[in-house]
Amino acid sequence: MDLHPNPARDNAQLSLGRTKARKTTVIVGGVAGGASCAARLRRNDEHADIIVLERGPYVSFANCGLPYYLSGVIEKEEDLLLSSPAFFRRRFDIDVRTGHDAVAIDRAARTIRVQPGDGPGYELAYDALVLSPGAQPIRPPLPGIDLPGIFSLRTVPDGNRIKQWIARHKARRAVVVGGGFIGLEVAENLHHLGIQVVLVELGDQVMSTIDREMAQPMSDAIRAAGVDLRLGTRVSSFEPGARGRGLKVGFADGSRIDTDLVVMAVGVRPENSLAQAAGLALGPLGHISVDARMQTSDPYIYAVGDAVEVLCAITGQRTAVPLAGPANRQGRLVADVIAGKRRGFRGVQGTAVCGAFGLTLASTGLNERSLRELRIPHEVVYAHPRNHVGYYPGARTISMKLLYDATDGRVLGAQAVGQDGVERRIDVIAMAIQMGASVFDLEEAELCYAPQYGAAKDPVNMVGMIAANAMRGDLPIAHWSDVGHDAASILDVRTREEVEKDRLPYGMHIPIDELRARLHELPVDRPIHVVCGVGMRAYNAICLLRQRGYRASLLPGGFSTWSHLNPPEQRPAQG
Repeated sequence: MDLHPNPARDNAQLSLGRTKARKTTVIVGGVAGGASCAARLRRNDEHADIIVLERGPYVSFANCGLPYYLSGVIEKEEDLLLSSPAFFRRRFDIDVRTGHDAVAIDRAARTIRVQPGDGPGYELAYDALVLSPGAQPIRPPLPGIDLPGIFSLRTVPDGNRIKQWIARHKARRAVVVGGGFIGLEVAENLHHLGIQVVLVELGDQVMSTIDREMAQPMSDAIRAAGVDLRLGTRVSSFEPGARGRGLKVGFADGSRIDTDLVVMAVGVRPENSLAQAAGLALGPLGHISVDARMQTSDPYIYAVGDAVEVLCAITGQRTAVPLAGPANRQGRLVADVIAGKRRGFRGVQGTAVCGAFGLTLASTGLNERSLRELRIPHEVVYAHPRNHVGYYPGARTISMKLLYDATDGRVLGAQAVGQDGVERRIDVIAMAIQMGASVFDLEEAELCYAPQYGAAKDPVNMVGMIAANAMRGDLPIAHWSDVGHDAASILDVRTREEVEKDRLPYGMHIPIDELRARLHELPVDRPIHVVCGVGMRAYNAICLLRQRGYRASLLPGGFSTWSHLNPPEQRPAQG
């Protein structure tokens, strides 16, 4: 590289930079990925022409805040609006056109057909085209689905329509269909308004991306708040209520209930109509196929956000994760690629969090169901530590589940639920997964400690220690699913008071402090699975038993995990 000053050469290059042809990038969709791409591209290239087309009335709005707008937690509509066309023009010299719908792409001519809401259509030429159309709510083709009073929540106008309906009809009853992120948040915020909520979920649990036992505390909290949670329930129809007031919701079992409004939150599908009509390659579920540079099957067209299919960072397989974080990062990356920088998207691992009804539920990586379907060898441990030391006021339990590779200890996923400190622990493990860390790294992780924030053994350390002990062979792990299906005996080492309050429907009981004196009561001809409240006393018992010649193993998470796996309405009768 020539580092010597050359004024004549430098002036010539400056002149060339001023007169070179300006390249035009057209971005379809202004929320999340589209807005991030536009701003980043301007920072990369002061000379580019950047045009953002947004079919809706707003650009760069916070759709994740919409449930809280319903209840008034977020008071004003403008609080949801992160930016405006005027701001983009003033700060970045970017041409944002709201109310302009991109309706067709001519790939050969490299033009896009645009239809404004208030004028004739026109053609836009592009050097690079970025598709960030997002996803649309699923509206199942049920009888009556288009009746007034049945809503989805995806945009600010959607939120306004629901708020206006509640006020106009003095709504006191609501049915929310779908127990995922949006369904839980909408149910909580309608409940906050004093509305009687029925939350309907087709599956046998809320939050289907979480393993069932880890989602169970959320189901308990929903019911404890007074919401009528109906799992395993299929909505079959909608019809007008008596004398034209409200609605009747029909279910597959023939029952019906009256309500004043319905919010559909059964998921989203990729908004792929523009890409499909243009002949771009799509994945099996309709998502736009892209490579690591977020480039589609057309070298001049890129795609980001909820509409795209990307790689799972853990398995390398194709997947789609409709989350704002990956969408924003993809938008920034595409801006760099268009500007000529070498970038590649690392993939997604699905780190997510949901707060509702006083609990926080968070996860990262793969869940156990996915690992089984993919036949990835794995192990599972549970822990139920406090969010900070018990002697400092306000300590709360965090229930954690760690999934790791059974061959080398690499962390594959984690889930946690509790009142405080949940998201912090999952964030730590999310970064561990990104760095390819193992359970031994979690065991040794050096994390913040002060009495009001954590413990010298943080919950992240705790799950790492349990898993590391298992990997080393110091703590054999049994599985709750094996109980009753293998020849092992079950030993409960909790206190008598604990057992009298909540008894396991099988096994023998010897309190930990009496174990040494009562070893003769244990069978010597079969394995022993040991359980306590959360696992610590069982671990101590196992160390004792193994050194006395018994084949002892841990039922991880103790009675706390068993209670999540067996909610009261599903428990076997106690003997």
